[in-house]
Amino acid sequence: MQSSDGWLDEAAILSIRRANMGIRKVLAAAAAIGAMTVGYFTCQPQALQANDDTPPRQQTTDAVLPASERYRERHRPQYHFTPEHGDLADPNGLVFHDGEYHLFHQQNGRWAHAVSLDLLHWKHLPIALEHDNLGQALSGSVVVDRDDSSGFFDGGSGLVAIYTSTAGGEQQSIAYSRDNGRHWVRHEGNPVIRNEGRRDFRDPKVFWHEGSGRWIMAVSTDQSVTLYGSPDLKQWQWLSRFGDGQGLHAAVWECPDLFPLAVDGDPGNIKWVLHVSVGDNRETRGSTAQYFVGEFDGTTFTNDNPPQTVLVTDHGQDFYAAQSWFGIPAADGRRIWIAWMSNWRYPYQTPTHPWHGAMTLPRQLSLKTVDGSIRLVQQPVDEVAALRGTEVTVAPFTVEGSHEVSEFQGTTYEFELEMSWQDVRELGIRVRGSESMTQQTAIGVDVPSQKIFVDRTHAGLKEVPDRSGGSFAFGSRRSADYPVERKRVKLHGFVDESSLEVFVNDGEQVFSNLIFTHPDNRSIELYADGGRARVESLRFRPLRRVWGGSMRAAAAEGAIMG
Repeated sequence: MQSSDGWLDEAAILSIRRANMGIRKVLAAAAAIGAMTVGYFTCQPQALQANDDTPPRQQTTDAVLPASERYRERHRPQYHFTPEHGDLADPNGLVFHDGEYHLFHQQNGRWAHAVSLDLLHWKHLPIALEHDNLGQALSGSVVVDRDDSSGFFDGGSGLVAIYTSTAGGEQQSIAYSRDNGRHWVRHEGNPVIRNEGRRDFRDPKVFWHEGSGRWIMAVSTDQSVTLYGSPDLKQWQWLSRFGDGQGLHAAVWECPDLFPLAVDGDPGNIKWVLHVSVGDNRETRGSTAQYFVGEFDGTTFTNDNPPQTVLVTDHGQDFYAAQSWFGIPAADGRRIWIAWMSNWRYPYQTPTHPWHGAMTLPRQLSLKTVDGSIRLVQQPVDEVAALRGTEVTVAPFTVEGSHEVSEFQGTTYEFELEMSWQDVRELGIRVRGSESMTQQTAIGVDVPSQKIFVDRTHAGLKEVPDRSGGSFAFGSRRSADYPVERKRVKLHGFVDESSLEVFVNDGEQVFSNLIFTHPDNRSIELYADGGRARVESLRFRPLRRVWGGSMRAAAAEGAIMG
């Protein structure tokens, strides 16, 4: 089933593809298998104390670490995607084809490339798009040209990448692959859309629109999104522009995405989501992201909400350039995306080596009516369940002041917490704590101010250089409005070596934050200040690391269980 390089051959990929169609049926079994190896997880005690200030070991200066140390460096995420070395930025060209999920990403104006069978275990491949005579290959998308509308595939099918080239200003160009993304050929007629004096004209997202029978491109144009249509991916016609006077205009709009979703799971009620990231600015203390919900008729996007409405995608500090996968099979039915877990205020300034940057967990999207309004809901993909170890459940209890969790500690794990209250000022959970809890990251509800928050003020790292050479207050608190009249909150958190993602009330709100703390800070506590709170339910699950050759085993295991 494996090729000479240890990768799965086509027969195995097809088998795994069939297994993945039934992923929801096997997650419980996968979790059970994971339980048998609980001793491997990082929740086990370590020799160093949590408040030990021992400096990190000296890092090798080579671009690539020895195999024994790879993916075990200080602050290296253990179940989030990161590059082996070098910089990571915007996800590009997300596509599912022939049983593989492709993840391209920006790396110094090139398209780095990785593939996965399950969205979690990744194999790095050579750079897909290098610089050429038209300059850099900035962000863009990949589609499967099944009917050879482009004429690149001699009547067959293949992959077409649509990206921004830079010579002569930002322009849109294309390339194609006949071998599932391993090699790419630039189109001789590039650029396919020329720059006509625009300052910001980049990040094309392309998809097939069945209703109009053509390809649609959404491309960033300063603080707006311009739509184009094409029958063949080579000849493009201007259709419309959206954005003037709509939403947040604190900085340039980038990395658009446009897709349909059912409202409350009703296939008869479809709305379209237009998503954009908003560049570095003072108003939001860095970059951020927003979305619009409305209608798309194949030519024009119309916002359903008042123009001044700003819908924030992720309330954390570190979420940018989210893109969804093209080509997810109809039998699966999910809309899945991933984002760059960083911020344009400090894109490559965090204290990691030999890499910079990580992706969020892949997330499945839906639209849900919340308090009378349609909102975007994000939840971790179902496949994450296959990483789970033995679950630790804490019995319900009442907390007043602080309560240390003695049943579990860790640095790479998942938790689910539900709390209720009647009269309290603030309540929540603190994670990645030192023994004295002088270092920790708090997730909680501030009842008087009606806010929910993630506070990394005391996580460890206080400041980082910003990209302009100044200093940025990295240790900070991020918050969002919360309906405290519910007197209840549900938190689903994912803690990794240098990140924290929190899904509030089944993904109605999300916080994504980098945190840099001592590697042995693993304590957890619940707290309630100014009153009492009830811990209705609390459970923890250690999560296995995804690096070190486990991808093939996990994929084969999935095929067997399927």
